Amino acid sequence: MLKINEIFCSIQGESTYAGLPTVFVRTSACNLRCNYCDTTYAYNEGSTLPLEQVLEKISSFSTRFVCVTGGEPLLQKEIHILMHKLCDQGYSVSLETSGSVPICDVDPRVKIILDVKTPDSGAANSFDMKNLDCLQPSTELKFVICSENDFNWSEDFCRQHEIFEKYTVLYSPSYGKIDARWLAENILQKKSPARLQLQLHKYIWSVETRGV
Repeated sequence: MLKINEIFCSIQGESTYAGLPTVFVRTSACNLRCNYCDTTYAYNEGSTLPLEQVLEKISSFSTRFVCVTGGEPLLQKEIHILMHKLCDQGYSVSLETSGSVPICDVDPRVKIILDVKTPDSGAANSFDMKNLDCLQPSTELKFVICSENDFNWSEDFCRQHEIFEKYTVLYSPSYGKIDARWLAENILQKKSPARLQLQLHKYIWSVETRGV
């Protein structure tokens, strides 16, 4: 059984899968309270569903891309079974996780989008540093930039842990707080290897069909 907030099909707005039609499986509950969170309704709302019902709903959509998100999906142990089954069925599966929960048991076929919470996120120091030992070649590390301090901190973090050399790094401007052009200019001026990431779903008309 999984507590699911919603299952819907939309355009993927983030990661290197951005732009692809994707089924989103949003789980309920989160252990963090980031100040830019746009899915606070997932903190508590949701329905408890058997795994087979979740799989059946996913299969009702035509796309082969599935994004498991939240809330924080890894708070529910059975999410590992769901991702494993989806991979076995030939889906391209991505997982959006806060970085505060261990990722070592995630199926290696899953693309992990690992959020590293910046100082001004409202969830500073929540990142589990042991996760750096569990990164896969496909793992993408995401930093939501809320200020110049966040930008500099993210640069230092990536260089200190040699992340730029091995993994895709995504810098996202905190929507409504940081200008995307400002962030782009900083990436260029500081010669950062990071990839600018805009949340496409915030800039286009919603095309999603929501509901469990």
